[in-house]
Amino acid sequence: MSSLPRTVDFVVVGSGPGGAACAAELTRVGSVLVLEAGPDFGPFDKGGWPADLLEAFDLAESHSWGYDSGATYANRVVPFSRAKVMGGCSSHNGCAAIWGHRLDYDGWAAAGNDGWATDEIRPVLQFVSESMRVRQPGADEITPFHRTMLDAAMAVGIPMASDLNDLDDPIGMAPSPANIWNGIRWNAGFAFLDPLRGQDNLQIVGDAQVHRVVLEGNRAVAVEVRHAGSLQTIQAGTVVVAGGTYNSPEVLLRSGIGPADDLRALGIDSSLDLPGVGRNLHDHPAIYLELTGSDAMKGACSAWAETHWMPEEQTIAKLRSNQTTEAFDIHIYPEGGPYAENRTQWDFTIPVSCMTPRSRGSLRLRSANPDDGLIIDHNYLGDPDGHDLAVLVDGFRIARQLIAEANRDGLLGIEFSPGPDADDDSSVRTWIGNHVHHYFHAAGTCKMGPSDDGEAVVDARGKVHGVDGLYVADCAIMPQVPRANTNIPAAMVGARIGRWLAG
Repeated sequence: MSSLPRTVDFVVVGSGPGGAACAAELTRVGSVLVLEAGPDFGPFDKGGWPADLLEAFDLAESHSWGYDSGATYANRVVPFSRAKVMGGCSSHNGCAAIWGHRLDYDGWAAAGNDGWATDEIRPVLQFVSESMRVRQPGADEITPFHRTMLDAAMAVGIPMASDLNDLDDPIGMAPSPANIWNGIRWNAGFAFLDPLRGQDNLQIVGDAQVHRVVLEGNRAVAVEVRHAGSLQTIQAGTVVVAGGTYNSPEVLLRSGIGPADDLRALGIDSSLDLPGVGRNLHDHPAIYLELTGSDAMKGACSAWAETHWMPEEQTIAKLRSNQTTEAFDIHIYPEGGPYAENRTQWDFTIPVSCMTPRSRGSLRLRSANPDDGLIIDHNYLGDPDGHDLAVLVDGFRIARQLIAEANRDGLLGIEFSPGPDADDDSSVRTWIGNHVHHYFHAAGTCKMGPSDDGEAVVDARGKVHGVDGLYVADCAIMPQVPRANTNIPAAMVGARIGRWLAG
């Protein structure tokens, strides 16, 4: 087990895509300590990684923070999967390596965040994609299920996209670029930190959970971390918090940075009244149409899996609802394959997501005890004008068209959720409201923006407003989540801020 240094130039809290990419950049100019709350299984080539974190055919859930919606919904509990392991969520996600659209990043810049316009961040997106070994599967790699869905898309008038990462391309369906190498989920730790392991100025420590940042006046000077059974303090010239959309604001709140009245009510001394910490929480709300699949489809996929890699996720459609004439605001991303825990059982799902959510939720501490976790309320479909629900209703109708076309020969079997009872607008809206889920893309809880924005937490360089030497470098700073899976955008944010800090 690695011992902790007493002082370093940079402490990076978290090893997900943002933290790993940022730490790699910082090694150019100083000593760097990466603290990961979960385990570090070492470099890929040492062979110490659990199989489920490597095998990219399905999501992995073995190293999770265990977050969920708690009592937010009367009829269900929605799990909010976040990985607690080296590489963060890049070590257990579906590996979709999507960039989004020009409007996303130009929108960040237009909101007062200079340096984030599309043409400025495009080279960084390219760099992190190459580092994470992103590639688009060839025609000979498309599974029978996903080939059926691509054919159905063309039959109903959805064009084939040549590259889902064309930032100027509006709509279309295609195989998804993915950070998968020889069937291995190529996570951010492999991509950014493995090439630097062994350098004298980089130390990576797992099972080290940061409780708070220590401030002296308006400067961050240290972090307090629980490691090897004790609470230790590490002095740092600069602290970069990259724990993700849930954990980055948690660290700030436990450091006394956040809504002062809320913190005092929990018995936490307020160091800086920054009301936006934990606010602006949002995600791409999603629904899941589920089908039994036919024996013919299961047989075709089983035969395929005998000689080919069989991923659950492989294709994405970018589509427009009736709520927009710009770019796209819907993802439909078919999922089909055997269960990870039982390879003889199959499921076929057609998820639909609103990619331009207007609903906003919040995150707050449950108590002053770091072991008590968080209260997370995404407030899905809570926008007052009903935009998000309207987008999902339109997406639901398109998904039904796709299913009907793909199921002409009965290949997809029977739709058992929602089933035939959800047909008219009222029943569809009710079903969506009762089943809305998430697309695993939480963002925004340490919003980037000018200091006169009442919800902004960091400036355009990731620096926490009012605190010197303290930065945030992950999806938490996104003012609006891009029209993308956040895997690659998170790494882009980390690399961008790391390069700025490294001069």
